[in-house]
Amino acid sequence: MPKVLQERESLVRNASAAATELIRLAIVEGRLVPGHRLKEEELAREFGISRTPVREALLVLQAEGLVDAMPNRGATVRAHTAQDLDDLYQLRALLEGFAARRAATRLDEAELVFLHESCERFGRLDEHDVSEIVRENVEFHNTILEGAGSARLIEMTRKTVELPLVYKSYIWYSKDQLRISAHYHRQITRALAARDGDRAEMIMKEHVFEARDLLVGHVRELEAVAE
Repeated sequence: MPKVLQERESLVRNASAAATELIRLAIVEGRLVPGHRLKEEELAREFGISRTPVREALLVLQAEGLVDAMPNRGATVRAHTAQDLDDLYQLRALLEGFAARRAATRLDEAELVFLHESCERFGRLDEHDVSEIVRENVEFHNTILEGAGSARLIEMTRKTVELPLVYKSYIWYSKDQLRISAHYHRQITRALAARDGDRAEMIMKEHVFEARDLLVGHVRELEAVAE
């Protein structure tokens, strides 16, 4: 292939990857809400890129489950029912529980120190500090996930983690619910520090199901109102 064509192809790939990340972030952060119509021209203008990488990005996000595409209707941010989300959390509990079990024998001392420090920061947050709650929670869970030492497990788990962020699950956190999450983080960290994979897995699953009950309950309430 001529060098000019290779360079052009490389630029298109880079632009498509960048577009995918920009649109994914907008969905996960809730700036593009479930059901929102995704128009290529509008997205290209908003992000300052051409329509081709936007089109390719939407195909990638469709494969990931964040975008729906219907013939003659275009693409939309995928909306999920309470039952969909319940199924998703069942899978997330299995994956994150397994990740915690693996991480118990693989995390090094620096990573354990980071988890302890994350627990301290999380415990000092106010329920209104939504962006900080999200950031600290993601860092805590990602440290454990990456510590499990499986690229495939990371890829599969992160797909189950993104959707609750799309639905802004943290906006419903009360002071008590934030306290319960902080308690789970501390208990998980203690199990990991003790290299107790069984306990780390069990507590992680309980933690995920606690979050599930909160989000699914609210989505069911919204569905009842809509009906």
